Amino acid sequence: MTPSILFRISAVFVVLALLSSAALSASRIKDIADFEGIRDNQLIGYGLVVGLNGTGDSLRNAPFTRQSLQAMLERLGVNTRGVDLNTKNVAAVMVTANLPAFSTQGTRLDVSVSALGDSESLQGGTLLVTPLLGADGEVYAIAQGSVAIGGFSAQGDAASIVRGVPTSGRIANGALIERELDFKLASMTSVRLALRNPDLTTSRRIALSINELIGLPTAEPIDPATVRIDLPRQYEGNIVDLLTDIEQLIIEPDLPARVVIDENSGIIVMGQNVKVSTVAVAQGNLTVTIAETPEVSQPLPFANGETVVVPRSEVTVTEQTDRKLAVVPETITLQQLVDGLNALGIGPRDMISILQAIKASGALQAEIEVL
Repeated sequence: MTPSILFRISAVFVVLALLSSAALSASRIKDIADFEGIRDNQLIGYGLVVGLNGTGDSLRNAPFTRQSLQAMLERLGVNTRGVDLNTKNVAAVMVTANLPAFSTQGTRLDVSVSALGDSESLQGGTLLVTPLLGADGEVYAIAQGSVAIGGFSAQGDAASIVRGVPTSGRIANGALIERELDFKLASMTSVRLALRNPDLTTSRRIALSINELIGLPTAEPIDPATVRIDLPRQYEGNIVDLLTDIEQLIIEPDLPARVVIDENSGIIVMGQNVKVSTVAVAQGNLTVTIAETPEVSQPLPFANGETVVVPRSEVTVTEQTDRKLAVVPETITLQQLVDGLNALGIGPRDMISILQAIKASGALQAEIEVL
């Protein structure tokens, strides 16, 4: 095989490697942005769960459960005024659900049920008819059904065990939609894309990709989080086709150089664009050891004294002095930065302090965000 052919084959492999790396970092617009108006809506309601096996609310400690029970019985024609209710089979709950966009009347939703009072478990309970309200106060769905929980609780005379969370559960297809959202997508003449991670470069790339698809300057980046798209003539009356074509476009999102630190758990996350200039780092460990060796002091025979325990503590301080200055070279890739920091041979906790010190020296070209 001639050298020219070998050179061409190696060049092809290099191009394929570059294309594959670019494809791995690229994403569909569908995965990084949302069309304004096409979203879920949160619903909430207050209801009662009945049929519990003595694990419900204590009506004395949960007056809202007693009032709700009395009001429900009165609506059903049962007079409970002046009666001392004492049941442990009822629990007040909050019911939540997400109403998807373009949901039609008569379709069903999954709902979540959570205890509001001092109920011990919702196992075996049934949620009674509960209206689910939107943020505008209107009723959009009605929930009812048997509650399925993911935990359990058992109690004996001297011991008890709890697994999971028995005071919350779900009802599959437990809500029936009664009211539709008034959102007409087909009549819109322009739509807006909302980026999940706002960035000026990403919004501009999205607009350029959309304009290249349509062949007209219909998309315009308004700000780092929004791209406005005017409906072109060829898509009039059929905006769904336009949105379908747009959300399948592949672009490469741009991310800021950022280091996220969680000091509680010692987790460090670095972005791809994090760079560091050449710095020298030294780190030492200081260990303090306290050993307790109590001794028993006894009086002499036939002496008038008591046996006592005399505390004795031994405190030792050890400082590791074999740590020397280590050079972290100027990095080009994230892998080089990670390799340079790992060469210091330290744990995540000390790594957090070192990163903050490197940032303070001006050698870390990234933003540090502490959770």
